[in-house]
Amino acid sequence: MEINNMQSSFVLKTNDLHSQKVLKTPAQAEASFKAAFKDALNNVNQLQQESGQKTQQLVTGQIDDLHEVMIAGQKASVTLQATVEVRNKVIEAYQEIMRMQV
Repeated sequence: MEINNMQSSFVLKTNDLHSQKVLKTPAQAEASFKAAFKDALNNVNQLQQESGQKTQQLVTGQIDDLHEVMIAGQKASVTLQATVEVRNKVIEAYQEIMRMQV
């Protein structure tokens, strides 16, 4: 049985940390964040669709391996929960910034 490494789309790799020491303009930072967030959402969507397809294949009898279907479902669930938590933190940070007095 092969165990695949599951990585979150929101985790920065060490190479990314070293390359981001260069100061960016707000527009560049916005574009970078937007691209990272879009990639993460696409990854979540892909895992959700894959889980749905494997479930459908199990129901129709095309797949006999229940473990594969359950693992795909759990991957999709964990990435969706992580995405929701990141969204909650972003909203919380935005609300905190809006409460600041200038």
